[in-house]
Amino acid sequence: MTSSKPHFKNVPPPGGKAPTNAYARFIPREELSSFAAWTPGSLSGAEGDTDIGVHKPAAEPARSPEQEQAELLQAARQGGYHDGYRDGLAALESFKQSFAAQTTAQLSALMQSYATQMDMLQQDMATAIANATTALARQVVRSELAAHPAQVAAVAQEALDTLLLSARHVTVRVHPDDHALVAQGASEVLDARGARLMADANVSRGGCLVESDIGIIDASIEARWRRAAAALGSEAPWLGESEE
Repeated sequence: MTSSKPHFKNVPPPGGKAPTNAYARFIPREELSSFAAWTPGSLSGAEGDTDIGVHKPAAEPARSPEQEQAELLQAARQGGYHDGYRDGLAALESFKQSFAAQTTAQLSALMQSYATQMDMLQQDMATAIANATTALARQVVRSELAAHPAQVAAVAQEALDTLLLSARHVTVRVHPDDHALVAQGASEVLDARGARLMADANVSRGGCLVESDIGIIDASIEARWRRAAAALGSEAPWLGESEE
């Protein structure tokens, strides 16, 4: 009984070359059209496993309308949060600038008011000091006139010395109570200038008026007091004993 197995005849290679081992030749990379990493599962023979070593991502499950609505709501909340945060920062910056400007204006007005009040206070203090000083000076002058009435002679002599030498028709007017004091204390000057001494009740004690053809020299106690008070920063007038 003969075997039914087919019999294959060995066919020599073309050109009479000796056969070569199929596993003794390396394949260059340029001759490969595509390749993939080998995995044990590629030999399982499972149906549809044609892409060797290629893993396809799993398809995402379909989302329900509730999930989509929740995601949209979350995105809207997140966007609203960012918008609100941005608007809040802008509002805060605007408030800081407005508050700084308002505070600066208030401080400036306060400092201006403080400076004005300080100036007024200084003026009031200066006026009060000047008034007190002039009141004290008035008492000192009166005491001096009462204690040394002969000083009126020196006042008359000083007024005559101030008068120009070219003056003519010189007349010295003094209070009647000072007439004798001036006539005795300033007799030399009166004679040298050819001046006439006259008693005048309108002239206060302690002063005199010198009249001439070129003008009048006011050496009265009131005029001298005004000049002295002005030097002290006061305009307080001289008050006679009868005026107080």
